Amino acid sequence: MDNGKSCFLVGIGGSGMMPLAMILCARGWTVAGSDRGLDQGRVAAKFDALRAAGIALFPQDGSGVTAADQLVIASAAVEETVADIVVANRLGCPRATRAQMLASLFNDSALPIGVAGTSGKSTVTGMIAFILHETGRDPTAMNGAVMKDFVSPYSPFASALVGNGAAFVSEVDESDGSIALYDPAIAVLNNVSLDHKSLEELRTLFGGFAARARHVVANAGDPETAALLADLPDLTTFAVEGAADLVAEALKPEPFAIGFDMVTGGAGYHVRLSVPGRHNVSNALAAIGASVAAGVPLIDAIRAVERFTGLKRRFEKVGEANGVTVIDDFGHNPDKIAATLDTLHAFPGRLLILFQPHGYGPLRVMRRELVDSIAARMMPGDVLAMPDPAYFGGTVTREVTSADITADLRTRGVDARHIADRQAAADMLVAEARAGDRIVVMGARDDTLSLLAQEMVEKLAET
Repeated sequence: MDNGKSCFLVGIGGSGMMPLAMILCARGWTVAGSDRGLDQGRVAAKFDALRAAGIALFPQDGSGVTAADQLVIASAAVEETVADIVVANRLGCPRATRAQMLASLFNDSALPIGVAGTSGKSTVTGMIAFILHETGRDPTAMNGAVMKDFVSPYSPFASALVGNGAAFVSEVDESDGSIALYDPAIAVLNNVSLDHKSLEELRTLFGGFAARARHVVANAGDPETAALLADLPDLTTFAVEGAADLVAEALKPEPFAIGFDMVTGGAGYHVRLSVPGRHNVSNALAAIGASVAAGVPLIDAIRAVERFTGLKRRFEKVGEANGVTVIDDFGHNPDKIAATLDTLHAFPGRLLILFQPHGYGPLRVMRRELVDSIAARMMPGDVLAMPDPAYFGGTVTREVTSADITADLRTRGVDARHIADRQAAADMLVAEARAGDRIVVMGARDDTLSLLAQEMVEKLAET
């Protein structure tokens, strides 16, 4: 997909598009792009970082697509009616999706390591990248989240890492079926659960991904994953308090860390992660297994992963004011939300949750499972406020809404409130907060949630 090494990314500010742009730029491409968020004035700092990297930005009005030899790459959220796409089609520009371009880079690398699963992809990708970097492997990594360990004044939005080593570590997406494009040497499979697609579709996609790999690292503690991998010959399994090649036992949770004993090959190792939660123990086992498969000595992988400090918006402590802690979290599907609530309820304190769904379609698909997951974990006194789903334009069917979810939850005894306006929902939670509470901002697709979480800390400090 060289095409003169000039490309234009439509939707360049997206969580999957921005790191792709940074990798292409670092590899010598002339990169330009547009984004609705840029036109709407959202998250200006992100676009400043792209400009600082030498990437030209244009309004999403077709003005940036100027030559027939520009490769035009569009994110999944971009419709054919967008002006940039209309101009690209008129000029006859070559076209690619984000997934096609990423898969091309990934498959051409010497050691492609793909991380799949409906939960934990970004964290495991970040952990593997950090282990390989810390042990001198100089990897390239493509992540859907900012990796805090690689943030610097020159790279404030470090969702990509560009190295000269053999490894290309990337999370791969099942939501649009593009996981089928990737041919990993090492495939990591965290879990298979409902998110964007039916379980039957997910089994086919994940099963094919694993079958194409030279070596698979898989979660034996997840029944769906274990069933998929029964016949794979070259396999490393992991499990938290289960039977596997890498097993975590004797978990010792802390509010923002967790310790455990890892047992493998008859030997035991004590591990203390700098990120919290049982789910991160599982993520660490996956990352250790993949790193060892990539040639890292086991003890080096363990000691490196202990220093990993996490990702932005993954159980990220934003701040504390007047005894109230504010946490920013990417939880948006039943498993992710369950992991966050379980981690929080391991310690005392009421939860005040603002959950903004990441679209109307996912609400329709996940309705029952989402309600079950939240209802099972909300404690007396906890409050859930749900604004309307994230919406950035385009055609969408609004069959299931936030109001439907909160109504379902109230029948289960949950204090769930539909407050359509997000700012009003946030203000309500700040007004209700008292010392010892934890406020959690949850949701995906919308970078401004982090800004909202920071504003809530500031308002709490004023009370």
